[in-house]
Amino acid sequence: MIWGIFKRDMCHATRNVIAVIVSMGLVVVPALYAWFNIAASWNPYGNTKALKVAVANNDKGYKSDLIPVRVNVGETIISTLHANDQLDWQFVKSDKAIDGVKSGEYYAAIVIPKGFSADMMTLFSPGIKHAQLKYYLNEKINPIAPHITDQGATTVVNTIDKTFAKTIAQVGLDLASSILHYSQSPQMAEYMRNLNGNLTTMADTLSGASQQVTSYSQLLGSANDIVDSTGKLLASATKAGKQAQNALKQGKSGAASFTSAGANVTSSVNTALDQVSGAFDQVAAKVNKAFDAIGKDSDTAASQLTTLSEQVSSSESLYDTYITSLNHMHESVEQLPDSDSAKQALLEAIDREITLLEAAKGDSQKLAQQLKDASTQVTQDTAAAERSRKEILNRITSAKQSISNVRDDYATNVKPKIDALASTVSTLISQTDSMITQLSGTADGLDDVTGDVGTNVTSIRSTLGAIAKKLDSSAATVKELITKLETGGNAGDGNSDGGDGDNDADSGESDELRALATANASTLSTLISAPVALHRVSVYPIANYGSAMAPFYTILSIWVGAIILCAMLKVTISDREKAHVLGLGDTLPRIAGPSGPGNASRWGLRLDHEYFGRYAIFALLALLQGTLVCLGDTYFLGVQANHALQFLAVGWLAALVFSNIVYTLTVSFGDIGKAVAVVLLVMQVAGSGGTFPIETLPKFFQMLYPFLPFPHAIDAMHAAMAGSYGNEYLLDMVYLALFLIPSLLLGLVLRKPVIRLNNWVSRNLESTKVM
Repeated sequence: MIWGIFKRDMCHATRNVIAVIVSMGLVVVPALYAWFNIAASWNPYGNTKALKVAVANNDKGYKSDLIPVRVNVGETIISTLHANDQLDWQFVKSDKAIDGVKSGEYYAAIVIPKGFSADMMTLFSPGIKHAQLKYYLNEKINPIAPHITDQGATTVVNTIDKTFAKTIAQVGLDLASSILHYSQSPQMAEYMRNLNGNLTTMADTLSGASQQVTSYSQLLGSANDIVDSTGKLLASATKAGKQAQNALKQGKSGAASFTSAGANVTSSVNTALDQVSGAFDQVAAKVNKAFDAIGKDSDTAASQLTTLSEQVSSSESLYDTYITSLNHMHESVEQLPDSDSAKQALLEAIDREITLLEAAKGDSQKLAQQLKDASTQVTQDTAAAERSRKEILNRITSAKQSISNVRDDYATNVKPKIDALASTVSTLISQTDSMITQLSGTADGLDDVTGDVGTNVTSIRSTLGAIAKKLDSSAATVKELITKLETGGNAGDGNSDGGDGDNDADSGESDELRALATANASTLSTLISAPVALHRVSVYPIANYGSAMAPFYTILSIWVGAIILCAMLKVTISDREKAHVLGLGDTLPRIAGPSGPGNASRWGLRLDHEYFGRYAIFALLALLQGTLVCLGDTYFLGVQANHALQFLAVGWLAALVFSNIVYTLTVSFGDIGKAVAVVLLVMQVAGSGGTFPIETLPKFFQMLYPFLPFPHAIDAMHAAMAGSYGNEYLLDMVYLALFLIPSLLLGLVLRKPVIRLNNWVSRNLESTKVM
């Protein structure tokens, strides 16, 4: 019976040219629907360079004392965009840019304000102000263009942030390098030698003046005729004191420079230790990310762990540099006199620093080995990998604690001794200056006394004795300052064998600074500006956007084709056709009753025969539709299909399932069934996840998602195009085929109770003479 119905349907469909043309159109139209949409979306994001975005630069630039170079970030942005072809950048004035966005000439506009560079440089002031770009966007022109231009604007902002961070880091590292080089320069060494020479001369002058005052005091008792000579001598002594005072001012300036340099070096050491500690935080984050990938992509996780192991191992050189610097400092301190009370304390502080650094280095070495071991375990034993994760995170915590111990010990033991030395030098210079001032006042007073020497010889001799004592005291103070400078070291000389003596604490800090300055400043600044580099690894890569959208439009076109079939072909069989199939002539006997489904069952033409007999031509045309659209996708448009036969099989199964669903709805409910098929189409377009991820859709669609045929057909087609994970392809094909069960159940069983209702609805619609 089924075969008889199908043969007659095929004869009717090919009876004349018009019927053949219509049949061919039913097969071709769905394919055209898919092909036009796929071709239109083939590479939309690859042609964004045609989107016009205006850029206006009003930045006036900025120049400060900190960075004595004029900075104009706006000009840097313009230079960068000239080399960027992501969008069609239009460089115009701000007024034209804004007006162009309003008129639709430009999709968007970026305006760089006048104080952009100045706002960025407030980073170095107490009142930090965020630099802002003005971004104008015309959202009514196109729904997608704003998102593309937003991405371009985001790229500009990210480029600015990265460039600014790199520039600031470069300046900081260059400044640290300059401090180190200047501290080791011949000019600094010469300056300290001049200071020592001036202080020695001043001490000798004070001692000589004291001896001369004492001699003249003794001579005053026996001869009054030497009063004039005594006055001249006092004048000479006063002049020498002023010369010594000028020299002392130079010493005070040098001491201030010495203190400032020590503070800068201390800041550099703290910054370096903070960067090392921060690096361990980044390693911990990457470790967690790598272990989270276990089970999904163990090979990638192993590769990431191996890379982390190499990065941690490479940092050991920094520990070796610091330890070497401390050993040099230790050798310099041992050359100090044993009588110096600060010597033993400095040696103990240096030993503690070396011990802590060696412990930190050991933790890094163990961490690198554990990362290397874990990279081989992640592909072998998941439980062992999880234990390795905990051990590695514990080791990272231990390494960070070691760095913290180094920093705390430095702040507690080393830095206070440096500060104490600087304070001692400053105090000594102040005391010496006070002594010379008193000497000047005393000498001025003595000049008045010698005017009446004949009557006040006793008073003069007493005053001269006081002068001699103060001169001796001043000379002793200056000599003490010289001794401390010689034993403390030359702040500008970084070499322990330079002949001028080293300040051991500052030498250690200079060595730490040298470790930073000798590194590649450009590489370090780039790392600071962008500490994380994104390495994109494509999993199941898709060739282009058109291929990515092909499953959605292909499956959609197959459903549209099923609706077109039910709209153009009759789903019910007339009594005349039933009579011919049964061999009863042109009409059924009157006993068959009113025309309708199942009225010929007493002659053997059951309801299921009618259902499958008429569905056969629907299934044939649907298979032709699916075949044409899939072959056209693959060989006409060039859609990626790593497994072409599987891709075609999805089209065939989708054609059978969709045509059966739409056919059943139409057979069971007539025109209402066609409307339901259209409603299902609209729901699946929105809720299939073919365009936007299902997680981004409203809750209603997320709940409905598993019960729609589109998602399973699209997923199966994706698996055929790019590759399948496990049994993903087969499972999606099974899920798609399962939709035939409720469809057949409705068409063969549940349809019977609603036949009369459907006939009643049809009669009422026809009675309107419109529907």
